[in-house]
Amino acid sequence: MSLAIVIVDLLSNPGWLISSPFLIISAIFQLWMAIDAFRRGETMWGFIILFFTGFAALFYYLTIYRSQTRGFEFPGAFTRKKKRELEAKIHHLDKAHHYYELGNLYFLQGKLPKAAQAFEASLQRDATDIDARAHYGQCLLRMGKKAEALSYLEPVCRENPKHDYGHSLMSCAEALAETGKRDLAILCLLQVLDSYLYARARVQLATLYVAAGEKAKALEQVTEAISEDHHAPGFQRRRDRFWVRKAKKIYRQLR
Repeated sequence: MSLAIVIVDLLSNPGWLISSPFLIISAIFQLWMAIDAFRRGETMWGFIILFFTGFAALFYYLTIYRSQTRGFEFPGAFTRKKKRELEAKIHHLDKAHHYYELGNLYFLQGKLPKAAQAFEASLQRDATDIDARAHYGQCLLRMGKKAEALSYLEPVCRENPKHDYGHSLMSCAEALAETGKRDLAILCLLQVLDSYLYARARVQLATLYVAAGEKAKALEQVTEAISEDHHAPGFQRRRDRFWVRKAKKIYRQLR
């Protein structure tokens, strides 16, 4: 039963609340997921949850709400078919790059321990692979292992500051900030913004400026992020949605 129908029935018959506790609990869960979807800017998901059964809300919860990797991405998309293909290749060939691709798949699904295992297996077979080192570092960062993540991300960024189009350097900056090296983190983010106009980099930089008491610089960065979003193509706006929302929140706090 859809959330909209439940609400209509409840308004017309309040006694239904006592007779159908399971449906009420389901409705509360759907409402929670619908509100979360609208707050994230996932408008389509919000309406799907409102007007379809509770399975839509459950699917949203498992695939989007619980994601540990919001705002982070690796190029490419993976499917269940791709996972089966990779597992078959690993079984027969045992190649480093197959483990690396499997690690990316798990990372995008938010299965961080499995992703870490796959990246470790890739590096055991080819310790020189810069992509595997960088993505393993990002995985460790998401798992809260900042110092260990930095031990992988720093060498990658020294070797190629533009690796993954600046995403590795942004992750390195985050790890530096989390380990108390804020000045180095700021330098890394400024280096990213010399080549790319990422909302993520601007928000991370603004956060560091706020912590340092430099509110004017922070305001400049979030203002730029919001302005650039207005003129960005649709695919970029969807990609940066998480960071633009954070930019707007910081903007409201600083004004």
